[in-house]
This record gives sequence, C-alpha cells and structure tokens, in this order.
Amino acid sequence: MIEKTQWVYKFGGKHTQGNAEMRDLLGGKGANLAEMARLGLPIPPGFTITTDMCRIYYENDKQLPESLEEQVQNALDTMAQETGCVFGDDDNPLIVSVRSGSRASMPGMMDTVLNLGLNDINVHSLAKKSLDKRFAFDTYRRFIQMYSNVVLNVHSDCFEKILEEHREANGYYEDSDFTADNWHEIITLYKKIIREKTDHDFPQNPKDQLWRAIHAVFASWQNDRAIIYRRLNDVPNEWGTAVNVQSMVFGNMGNTSMTGVCFTRNPSTGEKHFYGEYLVNAQGEDVVAGIRTPHNISKAGREKQGDKRPSMEENMPDVYAELKSLMHRLETHYKDMQDIEFTVQKGTLYLLQTRSGKRTALAALNIAKDMYDENLISKNEALMRIAPNALKQLLHPRLHPDAKKELLAKALPASPGAVSGQIVLNAEDVVRLAADGQKAILVRVETSPEDIQGMNAAEGILTGRGGMTSHAAVVARGMGRTCVVGCSDMQIDFENMCVNFGNIQLKQGDYITLDGDNGLVLKGNLPTLPPDLSENFDWLMREVDKIRTVKVRTNAETPADTLIAKKFGAEGIGLCRTEHMFFSQERIIQMRQMILADNKEERCKALNALQPMQQQDFVEIFNIMEDLPVTIRLLDPPLHEFLPQNEAEIEALATISGHPIKHIKQRIEALHEFNPMLGHRGCRLAITFPEIYEMQVRAIFLAAIEVHRRTQKNITPEIMIPLVGLSEELSNLRKLVDTTAQSIFKQENIHLDYYVGTMIELPRAALCADELAQYADFLSFGTNDLTQTTFGISRDDAGSFLEYYQKNNIIKFDPFMTMDINGVGKLIEIACQKAKSVRPDIKLGICGEHGGDAASIEFCIKTGLDYVSCSPFRIPTAKLSATQTRIKHNM
Repeated sequence: MIEKTQWVYKFGGKHTQGNAEMRDLLGGKGANLAEMARLGLPIPPGFTITTDMCRIYYENDKQLPESLEEQVQNALDTMAQETGCVFGDDDNPLIVSVRSGSRASMPGMMDTVLNLGLNDINVHSLAKKSLDKRFAFDTYRRFIQMYSNVVLNVHSDCFEKILEEHREANGYYEDSDFTADNWHEIITLYKKIIREKTDHDFPQNPKDQLWRAIHAVFASWQNDRAIIYRRLNDVPNEWGTAVNVQSMVFGNMGNTSMTGVCFTRNPSTGEKHFYGEYLVNAQGEDVVAGIRTPHNISKAGREKQGDKRPSMEENMPDVYAELKSLMHRLETHYKDMQDIEFTVQKGTLYLLQTRSGKRTALAALNIAKDMYDENLISKNEALMRIAPNALKQLLHPRLHPDAKKELLAKALPASPGAVSGQIVLNAEDVVRLAADGQKAILVRVETSPEDIQGMNAAEGILTGRGGMTSHAAVVARGMGRTCVVGCSDMQIDFENMCVNFGNIQLKQGDYITLDGDNGLVLKGNLPTLPPDLSENFDWLMREVDKIRTVKVRTNAETPADTLIAKKFGAEGIGLCRTEHMFFSQERIIQMRQMILADNKEERCKALNALQPMQQQDFVEIFNIMEDLPVTIRLLDPPLHEFLPQNEAEIEALATISGHPIKHIKQRIEALHEFNPMLGHRGCRLAITFPEIYEMQVRAIFLAAIEVHRRTQKNITPEIMIPLVGLSEELSNLRKLVDTTAQSIFKQENIHLDYYVGTMIELPRAALCADELAQYADFLSFGTNDLTQTTFGISRDDAGSFLEYYQKNNIIKFDPFMTMDINGVGKLIEIACQKAKSVRPDIKLGICGEHGGDAASIEFCIKTGLDYVSCSPFRIPTAKLSATQTRIKHNM
C-alpha cells in the first residue's frame, strides 16, 4: 500500500512549488523550470511528476498509484487558470508536451511527446483560434507521428516514407512548404498506417493520450539507449526520471514564430559569446533531431561560418535582444554556462528549459578559468567544474600542416580533433570493427539515440543534416568524439553502401579524415600531430600541483612514452615493464636462445648478450627522468610467450640457433601452460632460473651508475619483484638483488641508494602483506591482475559477458575500468593496514590502469597511498582527480 504524498509539483505563475535545490526530486529540467518561474521569466506553465514516482512505477510492476491521478488533474486545472485553455476541451483545447527529466542531463536518451491533446475534433478549434489551418494540421500530424512512435511503437520510418513521397510529388524542400490540404491528406494516411500496425484507431481521448504518454516516459528510463548512456556516463540506475507536463507554445505558427537552442558561451571552445541556432516556423524537435539544418542565432556567428541566411539577430532584433538579456541573467544566476531551449510564438518569447550545457573539455577548462577571472566562481569551484576523465579530449591530435588535403566537403565543426577511419554507415558495424581494433567514422544522415554504442566506439562522427545543437553534436561533445555535422554536400547511398561528395564516390570501408576544429571532411588517412596545450591547461596543472598531495607517476618503458609522461608532469615511473623491451628483432633472437639453452652456461651466454641492450634502455629512461624515482618490474610473463608461434618463425629460429626443428617444437610444447597467468612466471621463474634476474639487476645498476657519473643526479632505482605470494619468495629474491648490487658497487667503487619491493597482484599477497613488508621497501598494487585473481575472470575474455552483467544490473561497472571497491578495494585496505603495522614508513602505490581513473584515485587517496601511476596521457586526469578529492573532502 503506497501512502498518499505529493507526487506532483506545479510551476509557472504564482503557483510554482519547486526550486533549483530540488533537482534530486524534480529532475534537472523540472527543478530549473520551477527556478525560472520563481525568477519571473516567461515560462509556459506546467507540472512535474517526481523521480520518486519513477521508482514506484518499477517497484509496482509499472503501475501508478490512484492518488497520482487526482494530483495530475488538480495541476491541469491550475494550468487552465494560467492559460485560459482546458485540457480535453473540444472548443478551447490545452495542448501540452510530455518530457522526461533526470537529475543528470541525458540528451535524447528518453522519450518526449509534443502537441499532446489534439484529436480529430479539436484540431479544427485550434485552426479557428489560430486563424491558421495549415499550422493546426501540421501540429496534429506532428503529434500523431511522435505519439505513434513513442507510445504505440510504430516506427517513425513508416511516417517518414509518406512525407518523403509527398515532398517529391510536390517538389517541396522543407516541411514548411506543405499546405493545410497536404497535411490533411498525410494525416489520413498516417491513421491508416496506425490501424494496419496496431489493429486500433489512433486514440482520440486526450486524457488517455496523456496517461499513456506518462507511462511511456517512465518506461523510457529503461530503454537500451538510456541504459547505455548511463553506463558510459556513470549515471546511477536508481536515480530515475521525472515527467514534465508543460503547456505548448508553438514555433510553427508562421514567419513570426520560431524555435531554437542557444548557449551563453561556445560549448566547443568556451569562447564568451552568445551562441546558438534557430529555425523559423518550426518546433524544437526540428532543431535538436537534426531534421533541418538551422540558421545561426547571431550575425557574427553567421558571418564566421559563411552562412548567407539571416540570423535571428537580423530577423527579429527585438526578440533577440530580449533573449540575450535573459541568457545573461540565467548564466549569472546559475554561475555556469547555460543551454537554453526557446520558442517564439507570433513574436512573443518563451523559455522552455535551461540547464548547464554539455561542453568539450577545452570549453570546460576555458569557461571555468574565465568565470574564475570574472569573479563568478572561486578557484576551487573552477577546478571542480572540469571532469577529470574528459581531459583526454584536450590531448586530441590535429592535422599535420604538411598533410596533402583533398577536401570532400566543409560543414559545421561540432566537436574538436582530427581523426581518420573507415567510412561505416551503421552503428552495429562500427562496434564490430572497433572490437577488432579497426578505426571507423560513423557516417549518418543524422544520428539518433539508437546509435549511441556506435558513436561511443567510433573515432569520429559525420552527419549530413543537423546543426551544432543536434543530437550528434551534443552527444559527441559529451563523449569527446570528433564530430562534423550538417554536411549538406554529402549524399549517402545505403542501397550501394557508398557516400557521394559531389562527383567523388567513396564506398564503405574507404578512409576519410575529419577535422572537427574547422568542420572539414577530407579524403584518405591523413597524418596528425599532437595538440598544443593552452595557457589555461598550464594554469590548471599549476593549480592542481599546488593542492594535491598524492604523487602521480607514469607507466612507461620506452623513451618516447617517458618523454610524453615527463611533459605532462609525471613525478616518476611507477611501472616499467621490462618484458616489453625484449620483443625487437635483434633481442627476441637472443631471448629465444636463452630459453632454448640446455644448461645454465648456455643461458648465461645468451643473457650476457642481452645485458648491454637492456642496460642501454635503462640509461635512456634514467636520463629522461633524472632524479625522479623509477620503479622497474623484473621479467614477469611465462617464457613460452617469447617463443615462435608459426612454422616460418620456428624454421628461422632453427637456422639461427642450430637447434633442430624437432627440438624447438618439443621445447615449445614443454613450456606451454594451460593457464599461464597462474603458472611458471614472475618471481617463480626467477626462483627457478635466478640468472635471468641477475642479468636485469646488473643492467639496472650499471645504467644508474653511468647516468649518475655523467649528470651527478641522484639516480635511485626501485626494483619490483612480480607475482609474489609467499614471503619466502620475496626474501630469496631480495637477497639476490642485494648481493648483485653490492658486487657491482664494489666493482665500480660507488654506492647508490635503491629500493626493493613487490607488486601486490594476488589475494594472498594482500592478506599477508605484513609478512612481505619485512623484506619490502615498497608495495605497489597491480590492480589489473589483482582484479583478475580476485574475480577469477580474465580481462581479455570478460567483454563477452560483462556488458550483459551491466545491462542487467548484476554489476554496475567494468571492474577493469573502475576499481571494485568492495572486493579488490578491501584487499588493498587490508594490505595497507598490515604492511604499515610492520613498517610504518613503507611506500605504497598503485600501478594498474585504475591509477588513471577518477573514482579509483579517490579511493586510493582515502586509503592513504603515496602515489598512483598510469599511462602518460592519463597523467592530467590523475592529477585533477587527486585535487578534486582533496577539495571535496577537505583533506
């Protein structure tokens, strides 16, 4: 039994009940509508059904409580008082929109129904009242099309086909060209389609229409695209959506009416100028769905894009000035860049929504810094405004200036960066190619929310229609995908799976390059350069370095990666994987010789040939990192991974080594393991063949001494023993390192400080960390393997079922992307406590890729780790995450 409580909150006029602080209950849209109404802005009245009702809807088998009906009717009566129109009335109908609204913005992911309340009778009343029969029947056909798709599950393609046939038959270019008689004929055909598809006539009772639409919006919280979006953007499933019912205002009432979307600042660059798009004689869906390519809202924006069509500023200067004033007022009130939907009905301006606008990472950084400089927000607020995981967008490559560019088309630059990939015409194929490691550009007439997975997997997105506020543009910016939209010079031929750019035809699979900074579509796979980081980026990094306390190191084992990491401010190397150094042509032969050796003498001979090469690697890395710490993991993988895998490689090895092919195959077979992850590798390999680690340790210390003598820098190697589970293993190998080090120091007549530790990647190592701490100067958590061994799943194979687990709420996130706090995290907490109980000064860090994930870093800081380590391009993310954790928790 559900207790009667307030499920409905009114907004508009003197009846407004909510405010901006009620976002959790009213959703972002409902809370902001109430807030704008309280500010006295021109808001069409309406009401919000709370997010709590969404939870009740799902808990009660998609049923709504009876008490909700009474509250909704009361709100409709209030709307009648405000508008002078009555919902369900034949002569003076109140027409409404029904929209979703979660506390987190999810553009296009849930369902909307506009123009609800019309039927065969009152559409004539609307025509009489508006003195515009064409407008009334246009509005009715829009309602039938949208309602049938959202509520009756009749695919929109059925209706689009009818529209397209009528466009061609009449020679029309845009929907606004249709006459009232055209729309009347199309409505008749629409209703015939609905009867064929559903076995029922189109519903005529406005109250039935409303309740079925409310159910549909709540149901859309669990549609596939909404689920995928929440997973990609870390939106909790339990939040639910509100439902907003609002009286319609009409932008399709002729040439003095319009609809548009605008931003208080540029959402791509953050530049401080009024930015947006509009369409005359249209409704909002025409803009955001990319059905028509809209006009620029300002004269300056129009001129910058070379658009000859008049801007709103030129078309309706008084309304434009009013809108610009309201935009400034809203930005000042919310202290953030606002994304506003508006409609002008016969010269009167209405605001339909405001929200903090989606933006690229570049825009987020520039807006935060500018608003701090303008004294709108504090420095800490500015730092908190930038999403750490979005910083990778700032590292987008740009086109090489010497690239030979063959321009295919110029369109709108919706999201920055330069990327190349194969032309792919549907989202499913993009996902498949990405899984195979291939790069794809998703090319569509316009994207729809169903394309969300393909958009996420694509390198970039190109659409034929739509503007800078279309679905493709908004979602691509949020994802950090390069995007070019409104490419009217492109025609897609789905029948022949090709794309035409004027006289140039390209097939699916051909390469194109997108320049998302300038809106260019270029032929071929063009070279790019790394980005130039801005002064604001430098400011951000300086400020985060002042606040954070946890160190940020990098995972790197090549000079190239090490240089990049140093550029991004890495404070050392947390993981240098030495096995990656053995796969070059010259080295792999010596490695294989060592593995094929029949005795220790032959093994040492091969290892001695490898030592100078390994030593030079460390010289280069120590030179770059200077006196910063470098943690070097000794050989970890099983030996069979270095052996040839096909007949040609086996024959080549036989020729070089002098070993018979049969002997090599026997050796490969002998070293093969059913589960090499849990087999003869890491420290176990060194216990069996200590000469391997002896060679590596010699190379490390000789390299450190060489660089120290040349630079006088304090080179302090940190030697990591992998896959330790027993204290006896670490004790044994620590002795090997110490003995080798002392021998070299005596030989070279020098002494260097160094540390020996281990990687915690086994549950036993975590649970027995106090025993390991007796022999370790540091512990580094290898969370990639620790996650595998804790869950008993392979990160290479988990993709086959983890997506299903996430979709069905068995698991909330991929544990290889964001740390499993309740399982893996508990082991890390136990290990830290146990290790410090034995050795309070022991250094603790993390070197798995979780070291670059914002949520995982917050856990590491709270747990008391001294450093996190991640790949070079994730260093800015890690630094900002560490800073935001300290600000958030006042640490």
